Amino acid sequence: MTSTIGPFDQGDAVPPSTRPTPTDISAGYDPDPAASFSLHADAYTEPSWFELEQRAVFGSTWQWLCHVEKLREPGSYVSDTIAGMPIVAVRDASGGLRAFYNVCKHRAHQLLADSGTTNSIVCPYHAWTYDLTGQLSSARKTKHLSAFDTSQVCLDQVQVEEFAGFVYVNLDPDAPSLASQSGDLAVEIAERAPDIADLRFARRLTYEIDANWKAVIDNFLECYHCHIAHKDFVTLVDMNTYRVTTHGIYSSHMAEAGKSDNSAYDVSGATTTEHAVWWLWPNTCLLRYPGRGNFMVWRMIPVAPNRTLEIFDFFLETDEPNAAEVESIRYIDEVLQKEDISLVESVQRGMSTPAFTQGRYVCDPKGSGLSEHAVHHFHGLVLDAYKNAASSESRGAPGE
Repeated sequence: MTSTIGPFDQGDAVPPSTRPTPTDISAGYDPDPAASFSLHADAYTEPSWFELEQRAVFGSTWQWLCHVEKLREPGSYVSDTIAGMPIVAVRDASGGLRAFYNVCKHRAHQLLADSGTTNSIVCPYHAWTYDLTGQLSSARKTKHLSAFDTSQVCLDQVQVEEFAGFVYVNLDPDAPSLASQSGDLAVEIAERAPDIADLRFARRLTYEIDANWKAVIDNFLECYHCHIAHKDFVTLVDMNTYRVTTHGIYSSHMAEAGKSDNSAYDVSGATTTEHAVWWLWPNTCLLRYPGRGNFMVWRMIPVAPNRTLEIFDFFLETDEPNAAEVESIRYIDEVLQKEDISLVESVQRGMSTPAFTQGRYVCDPKGSGLSEHAVHHFHGLVLDAYKNAASSESRGAPGE
């Protein structure tokens, strides 16, 4: 493809009035992946698109919070930051699951940190105390205040949902439930990981990547590169059986795996012999690899237009991995991840040059792993989010 240098290539040097609109950024994209060009490089490098994504993507989608094990008991809580906003989820005294902005209604101090168990939510600044429903129950030295009624003060709620063994939150109060949006995803996970709710957290790996979060997702969603970049992986997974299917807000990536000796890790005692992977819009990847009962959650957290925090959590049958699992985690950490991070950081560098604007998808009509139709599907959802945000802002939506 021959490209010319235009407004997509100029980054911060382009005046705001000439920066591309959602219509511009979708130029070349076609509903048919075999006829389509990819996202423009500008979407990976321009700060304005990154800022829009914080609101239009991460501020209105279901974001993974934790495994249900961390919120099983009344009083258990987990705090985190979602789209830059502090939130906390709690199991209340009657067993209900609730989530709130993790912000005191008195002076905006953070209420709870990390995770744990508590009978009430006490602000560490001035000790305003809330029950586990978010209702203010006591506030020191306030009885003399006029028109102040503790029963009228409550923490601001955030949508929260248990789904397929995990807990998700959504900052958009009007967003449809994850269950209603996700089609057969929960069924697919239950079929392949019926033990998911009983697994235990065992390990966390974190990576700081010099690439836009979308570049990391793009790489995850295709195995067209696997024979070239992942020599060990293609001995673990039977690439002849690899199939990728897109649905609504997720895609599934399935293949037989771990049935014979390979150069990735030992699978001689494996009870799971399938590579079962799901991507959930926008940035959550769910995986079950060959081995004992296991499940992995892989999240790409955007930090800057060219910076991503990647968090990889392992849930296993036991708190501590066995010898084979130690080997498999080592392979993922020291081999597979290094290979992929090198790829996406190179892509990011290329996106920042005038030599690239957008490329073509390579698609297999049969939906094999050697196809980029799931990347095309992802890009369509990104473009939809951009267009919806632009439409809301043009109507002067509340809060804009």
